[in-house]
Amino acid sequence: MREGIPKAVGYGARKSLTGTLILCGVLLNGCVVLEEKYNAEKARSLNFQRLLAQEERRTAELDSEVKHTKHELAEFEARNRELLAQVQTIRDQMTRLQEEAEAVRESAILERKAMEDMRRITAPTVKPKPVVPPTEILGDFGALEGRSSKSSGGKNMEAQLAAPAKAGTIIHVVKPGETLFRISRRYGIEIEKLRKMNKLSADIIEVGQRLVVGTE
Repeated sequence: MREGIPKAVGYGARKSLTGTLILCGVLLNGCVVLEEKYNAEKARSLNFQRLLAQEERRTAELDSEVKHTKHELAEFEARNRELLAQVQTIRDQMTRLQEEAEAVRESAILERKAMEDMRRITAPTVKPKPVVPPTEILGDFGALEGRSSKSSGGKNMEAQLAAPAKAGTIIHVVKPGETLFRISRRYGIEIEKLRKMNKLSADIIEVGQRLVVGTE
């Protein structure tokens, strides 16, 4: 009986030791797995930090490029404004030059017309005119007036003032100082079209003359 007790105790001790060894092996294995996972996570974290640093550098470079682009854009806008101002100034100068040239041309035409009238008035008569009845005088005067209006490129002033405007037409009455070029600019009509609308062969207009400048 006494000899069997140590054997039982030794068997229990060996069993307990085996269990302890197995437990230690499991724990060591778990530690190894945990260490591998830790090392993998650590490597992944380092890789993520490197990628983050690269992205930060790229972001800084992009910010620098954006600032440089904004600066260049501001310079281009300033140059564009200067060029637009210069173009507008040139357009204004061209408009003034056109108006001055038109005024000079019209004054030259009026001066030439006045010289022709003066020559006709001061020209000596070769033959005395016979005495004619008043009715014939009026008829000759009307014919002479019609010829003079045709040679100057416009209709009879009295007939044009008395003629009623057609329905739907816009009439402009010529005021002192106005020219055909300025009237065309005012109503946005080409000067050639304005001549055709009023059957004018020249740019000579008179104060009080009624001009068709458009339709309603």
